[in-house]
Amino acid sequence: MSLIRTTVALACLLSAVALAGTAFAQTASVKVEGAWARATVQGQKGTGAFMKLTAPEGAKLVGASSPAAGVAEVHEMKMDGDVMKMRALPVLDLPAGKTVELKPGGYHIMLLDLKAPLAKDTTVPVTLTFKDAKGAESKQELNLPVATTAPGAAAAPAAADHQHGAHKH
Repeated sequence: MSLIRTTVALACLLSAVALAGTAFAQTASVKVEGAWARATVQGQKGTGAFMKLTAPEGAKLVGASSPAAGVAEVHEMKMDGDVMKMRALPVLDLPAGKTVELKPGGYHIMLLDLKAPLAKDTTVPVTLTFKDAKGAESKQELNLPVATTAPGAAAAPAAADHQHGAHKH
């Protein structure tokens, strides 16, 4: 009788550990770093949002939304021959443990049909929608700083071109 109780108790313990591991995998969130949105000028109806995404268990970015925009989409820019093309992506894979960078000229979140200009030194709310490997959907709400360049980025190249130090032309 004691052996049966021990076996049942061990089976229950292993089941609990397995379920806890599953619950953790389902709720493991995607790490977001360096997020920002590009400032706009009056009349501009679209802009990009950029960040680095790392999914510990692997996931897919399946959507975005923002109350500041009529439409928010995951986009990709890439060269097609000698022409830069941009297109909406239904899904962006986030391989387990690998950082996927959303940056100008590559993957990014496109905020379209802006309701008002995005002013530098403000923030814009953006919600990202992810699906894990089992298809469970989760949302992550962010408040992105609005800037003209990525936070911590060096001065714009145009400004650097006009600094005539020791380099030669």
